Amino acid sequence: MVDKATLFRDAMAALASGVAVVTARRDNGAPCGLLATSVSAFSADPPSVLASIGHVSRCHDALIESEHFGVHLLSSDQEAVAATFAGLGEDKFAGLEWSWDQDVPAIGGVVAYLRCRRSALFELYDHSILIGDVANGARDAREPLVYMERSMRWRIEPRG
Repeated sequence: MVDKATLFRDAMAALASGVAVVTARRDNGAPCGLLATSVSAFSADPPSVLASIGHVSRCHDALIESEHFGVHLLSSDQEAVAATFAGLGEDKFAGLEWSWDQDVPAIGGVVAYLRCRRSALFELYDHSILIGDVANGARDAREPLVYMERSMRWRIEPRG
């Protein structure tokens, strides 16, 4: 019999997803962010996104307490950015192309950036489910970074 936890992890590894960084501003004014593969469209009307944030993340409190947060869909050439935000470093924004979009850290060079206003928050198990209505943002014609089978080396090939 297969262990349920192993089965779940292996099954979810086969689900391709875009790689996103979710950002917010800390109480002390510093930017924070984390890598999230659990980001998805929530509703088209109003346009909104859902992000699942682990309670153990050092950015958890800033994200769930902020009125606004940013969702950044990384481009295929931003694997190093993904690794930085997945890691434990203190200043993940050092040497990174970014700027403030009012109270939200906005990372440059991404496929898409969405500035969201928190509209709902749910706590369940070891995660907080954060839902945000899209306030503004930008879309670029870059190729996305895709995560599948525990790897970010997957690339979307343009149609011929």
